Amino acid sequence: MTSPHLRYSGLPAPDQEAALIAIVQASPVLMRTFEAARALDLPDWWIVSGAIYNQVWNHLTGRPEMTGVKDIDLFYFDPDTSYEAEDAAIRRASACFAEVPPVEVRNQARVHLWYEQHFGQTYDPLTKTTDGIDNFVCQTHAVGMRLGPDGFEVYAPFGLEDIFAFRLTPNPVRDGRKTHMAKAARQSAVWPELEIVAWPD
Repeated sequence: MTSPHLRYSGLPAPDQEAALIAIVQASPVLMRTFEAARALDLPDWWIVSGAIYNQVWNHLTGRPEMTGVKDIDLFYFDPDTSYEAEDAAIRRASACFAEVPPVEVRNQARVHLWYEQHFGQTYDPLTKTTDGIDNFVCQTHAVGMRLGPDGFEVYAPFGLEDIFAFRLTPNPVRDGRKTHMAKAARQSAVWPELEIVAWPD
């Protein structure tokens, strides 16, 4: 018998996307954040990664809303790569969102300017926000959503099966072994149901 928390694993992609949207809609915190992000309307904006897949795991295992969520990541893409332009966007956003959990706003057009200093690797300039999602260290984490006038749009380049299967699968597009294992250790401490796929040799 399939474990209750795995009830969406193995379903067709459209059914998994519908389940994801329903889980997000059931979260008051996420819905307030998506509605505020829609009103803020930064260029090519997406709410990405942790707040989404963490809330799926919380919902399916009966944990409280936002368990394990340190912040909510809001990505956007503005060709103006100046620090001043991003800082202005961050200050605009600060007036729109609740303080807990904090919303971290980052211009994906600027990632290549600071990535090497932080992570010791070069990073090619991105051309749109979803390029940043494609480059996440873990395929499981590569999910973004945004709320438009006609409802939710989902971007998941590797699909949603890993999320619903409670499986952390690496994305070896770059050398992210240490980051992947650190995230795996941190997340499995909160959600011991997770299966951790080792970084490929």
